Amino acid sequence: MNFDYSDDQKFLKDEARKFLGAHCGSDRVRAVLDDPAKAYDADLWKAVGAQGWLGAAIPEEFGGLGLGHIELCAIAEELGRACAPIPFASTVYFVAEALMLYGSDAQKVRWLPRIAAGEVIGAFATSEGAGPVTARSIRTTVSGGKLTGEKIPVTDGDVADLIVVLARDGLYLVEKSAGVTAEVLETLDPTRSAARLTFNGVPCEKLGSDDGIAAMQAVFDRAAVLLAFEQLGGADRCLDMAKGYALDRYAFGRQIGGYQAIKHKLADMYVKNELARSNAYYGAWALNVGAAELPLAAATARVAASDAYWFASKENIQTHGGMGFTWESDCHLYYRRSRQLALVAGSPAAWRERLVGQLEMRNAA
Repeated sequence: MNFDYSDDQKFLKDEARKFLGAHCGSDRVRAVLDDPAKAYDADLWKAVGAQGWLGAAIPEEFGGLGLGHIELCAIAEELGRACAPIPFASTVYFVAEALMLYGSDAQKVRWLPRIAAGEVIGAFATSEGAGPVTARSIRTTVSGGKLTGEKIPVTDGDVADLIVVLARDGLYLVEKSAGVTAEVLETLDPTRSAARLTFNGVPCEKLGSDDGIAAMQAVFDRAAVLLAFEQLGGADRCLDMAKGYALDRYAFGRQIGGYQAIKHKLADMYVKNELARSNAYYGAWALNVGAAELPLAAATARVAASDAYWFASKENIQTHGGMGFTWESDCHLYYRRSRQLALVAGSPAAWRERLVGQLEMRNAA
């Protein structure tokens, strides 16, 4: 079984890297980081929309390219490598996937073409504070078609136009303009904004008929695979940065890359990245074909990718030495993003627990 990209998918990935190399350098990331009033790069968002990436996995009948999830994984990997400061994940991995899974034909016709065109930014609101999201922890309710509650933190909630909200009895679609109150939160990675969203009797629309927690986890499983590729792209970039610096930096008359301590760091980063890659490919296959083992594959990919990105981002700083801790170095951009991505769609601890649970179910079968 071949788990590598096809030639066409490799071409798409290469073109995505070229595009982001020209339009998303670290100066664009820093422009968002340095400006408190700037939640994301609006120009880059428009340019990515014009490339058709937002609709890569959306069927053609709903305004997308209909390429499939493997192609979306390839794009996600390059977005992670560029540390792109745009609400791509919230809109595409979560909201678009939720609509494709649970949306009615009318909901799909209304929203998916606008998402594919870059006209709508999405957010997925589940958490109501610290701790795991469970049926008992959800206090958001719906009565008479009106939703009431509070969600915190919501990634890209301050800039979203369409919000998928988890209530006690399921998922609901809410338009931001219907009266949602957003309070911007201070986070470790300001290039991906977060907000506290308050809903006071806001009009809403049911999304599917499944149990809320089950529906949330189904969306999380799909998003986890896509996030894993974004994390993998960032981890690979950290390894490249560390390797490049180790070859350029001299100490005591020789490249620091020639010292065993540095070699070990780079080797450990490479091993973790390759392990994450193999698990991410397995997850991509399961997602693309709708395999029954998607929950297991998603958890495996998520755990491995979170670990690899976190390890690579901090070892990249260590390899750069004192220079790596400075604001002028780009190392902290990836360190911040590694922490932010690790907490989207559940913490690493929650995903490790899900992985163990899935393995136990498989072994008991």
